[in-house]
Amino acid sequence: MASRNLAPLVLLFALACATSPSRTPTSSLPAPPVARRQPHSVTLHGDTRQDDYFWLREKDNPEVLAYLEAETAYARAFMKSSASLQERLYQEMLGRIQQTDASVPYLKGGYRYYSRTEDGKPYPIHCRRRAHPEGPEEVLLNLNALAEGHRYFKLLAFQVSDDGQLLAFSADTTGARDYTLYVKDLRSGALLPVRREHTDGVAWAADSRTLFYVTEDATKRSHQLWRHTLGEERDTLVYEDKDERFNVYLWRSRSGGYLFVMSRSRNTSEVRVLPAHAPTSEPRVVAPREEGHRYSVEHRGELFYIRTNSGGPHFRIVTAPVSAPERKNWKELLPHREAVMLERMELFSGHLVISEREKGLQYLAVTELSSGERHRIAFPEQVYEVTLDRNEEWDTRTLRFQYESPITPSSTFDYDMATRQRVLRKQQTVLGYEPSRYTTERLHVTAEDGTRIPVSLVYRKGLRRDGGAPMYLKGYGAYGSTPSLGFFSNDISMFDRGVIVATAHVRGGGDLGETWHDGGRLHRKMNTFTDFISVAEALIAQGYTSKVRLAIWGGSAGGLLVGAVLNLRPELFRVALVHYPFVDVLNTMLDPSLALTVPEYEEWGNPTQPEDYAYIKQYCPYTNVRAQAYPAMLVMTALDDSQVMYWQPTKWVARLRANKTDRQPLLLHVDMAAGHSGDSSRYDFLREVAFTLAFVLTELGLEH
Repeated sequence: MASRNLAPLVLLFALACATSPSRTPTSSLPAPPVARRQPHSVTLHGDTRQDDYFWLREKDNPEVLAYLEAETAYARAFMKSSASLQERLYQEMLGRIQQTDASVPYLKGGYRYYSRTEDGKPYPIHCRRRAHPEGPEEVLLNLNALAEGHRYFKLLAFQVSDDGQLLAFSADTTGARDYTLYVKDLRSGALLPVRREHTDGVAWAADSRTLFYVTEDATKRSHQLWRHTLGEERDTLVYEDKDERFNVYLWRSRSGGYLFVMSRSRNTSEVRVLPAHAPTSEPRVVAPREEGHRYSVEHRGELFYIRTNSGGPHFRIVTAPVSAPERKNWKELLPHREAVMLERMELFSGHLVISEREKGLQYLAVTELSSGERHRIAFPEQVYEVTLDRNEEWDTRTLRFQYESPITPSSTFDYDMATRQRVLRKQQTVLGYEPSRYTTERLHVTAEDGTRIPVSLVYRKGLRRDGGAPMYLKGYGAYGSTPSLGFFSNDISMFDRGVIVATAHVRGGGDLGETWHDGGRLHRKMNTFTDFISVAEALIAQGYTSKVRLAIWGGSAGGLLVGAVLNLRPELFRVALVHYPFVDVLNTMLDPSLALTVPEYEEWGNPTQPEDYAYIKQYCPYTNVRAQAYPAMLVMTALDDSQVMYWQPTKWVARLRANKTDRQPLLLHVDMAAGHSGDSSRYDFLREVAFTLAFVLTELGLEH
C-alpha cells in the first residue's frame, strides 16, 4: 500500500500541543493526537461492523509509526508534571533491591549452578562451580555482554549436556518471542557453528552429542520436533503436529531415562516417549489423543507416572508399564478428588510430589513411594504462594521450593522429604522493609449467580478506611491461570501511601480448579467480567474503598477483563492501568494467520461459528466502545508484541478517543523496541513501573 502524507498528522499533534485545554487551573495540557478514520466494513453471519481504525494494523506504514510515536510523545508530555513523583518511586524501588546478589546454587551432575547480579548491570550472570571439592567460578553466560548492542534481551533455554561440557541456550533480542538456539563449548568458551531460528523447547539426549529442539511456524505455534547431531550439517525432522490447535512441548525426565514430546491444545493432549539413550529411535505414543483428555507423563524405573483427567476434571495419578503404557494398563495411584486440583507432578527416585490446590490455596503433598505414606507440607499464612524450584537431582530426599506471600519476601527452602525438616537457604533481601507493618486478608464476595468469589487484600496495618481507602484492584481470569499471590517489593510504594492492593480471583482462572476455569471461558466468559464487577461493588459497599478512589489493573487477557468492565460499568472506577491488552477479540479471533488464534478457539470460541460470534461480540472491548464517560486510563503496549499485537490497544484507544464523552486523560504509551513482557533490563523495567504507578497515584490524589 502506498505511503500516506504524514504532514496532517504531525501538524495536528503540533497544534494540539500549542492549543491545549486546561485540566486544572495550574496546568495547561495538550490535546491528544487523533487517528484518522478510514471506513472499513466487515460482514459476517448477516452482521456488518464498522472498523474505521483497521488501517492501524499496517505496521510498516510510516503514517502508523508516526501515529504511535505521537501517542507516546503525548503520554510523556502529559506525565511531565509527575516527573518528581516518578523519580521518587524509582529511587524507592531501586533502594529496596540488593543489586549485587546471587541465587541459591542448585546441584546437577557434580556442579553447583547459580546466577548472580552486579551493581549497575541490568542482566544476570550465569555461573557454576564444581561441587566436591568446591572449585573456582566458571562464567557460563554473561547476559550483560550478550545484550550489548540490543535494546532488548531475554534468555529462554539453558540446558547443560550430561557430560557437563556443552550448553544449549536460546535468546530473543527483539521482544517478539523469537528465540535463536546456540550451543557453547564450556571447555573452550567458544560458540559452536549451530544456529537455529524460531526455537522453543530444547533437551539433550544422554550421549551429550544429540540435541532435540522444537521450532515455531509463522503464527508462533510450536509444531515441529528436530534432532541435531553435533558435527552434522543437516537436522532430522522427528515429529510434526499439523493440527493448528496443538502446540508441541519437549522435556526430559528427571530420571534421565526418557524424552517426552507433548502435543497439547487447550483441552486435549497426547504424549510421545523417546529413550534418552537411543536418540535415533522412533517416538511412541503413550495414549492416542482423545478430545477432552489431558495427560502428562513422568518416568521412574519400569513405570510411567501419568497425571490424567480421565477420572475427573481435577486429575488423578496412574501408573503404566514402560513396556506397555496403553490406557488399558493404567493402574490408579492417587484418585480424583472433587475439592482438590492436582496442578503439577514431580517425581524423584523415592518420592512423588504433587502441587495441588484446595479452596484456592496451594499445597505441596509428598508421597513416599515405598510405603505409600502421604503428607502435606504446612505453611504459616492464609494468603501465600509456593512454587517448586530447580530440582535437578534424581536420587535425593531433598525437595527445593520457594515460599512467599504478599508480605513475605521470596524464601528458598530445602525440605527433607523423609524427616520432614525444612531449612531456609535464602530469603530475598529487601532493604528497609519491615514485614510486621503490613497485613493480608482473605474474603469472599457473592457474584450475580450466587457463586462465592475469593478476594485477597494487602495493606499497611492501621490503615484508616474513613470514606474508603484508595485501592488498586487486579484481575486476570483466563486460561485456568491463577493470579500470583507472591511478594512484589514495588507494591510497598503503594502500601506506604495508604493504598490497598487487592486481587479478584474471578472465574476463568484456575483458583478453584478446572471447574473454575470452565466457569469463565467460551459461552460462560461473561462470568469473568460480572465477577469482577461484583467484587468492586462489594469492596465499595463494605467500606474498603470508594468509586472515586478505586484503580483497576489488567494485563494481556487481564486487559480484556478491564476493557470489558469499563464498557459495562465505567462509573465504578476512578482510573484504569492496562498492559498489552487483548481488547480486539472479535477481529483477532477471525484472523487465523495471527499468533495464538487457532489454538485459542477452545478458550474464547471460533467466531466463524454464528453462536461463538454472537457471544464474543457482546463483550469484545473494542467492539463495544460507546458514547459514555470513562475513567482516566493509561494503556501500555509494545511494537513487537507477538502475543497481543500493538494494533489491538492502539485501535481501542483511537475508538475510545472518538466516542468517550468525558475529559479524563486517556494515554497510550508504545515501547518501540520491546514485546509482550516490556523492558528486559531490570533498571528500565523499574522506570516503566515508576511511570505507570505515578499515573495511578496522581489520579488517586496521592502525588506525595
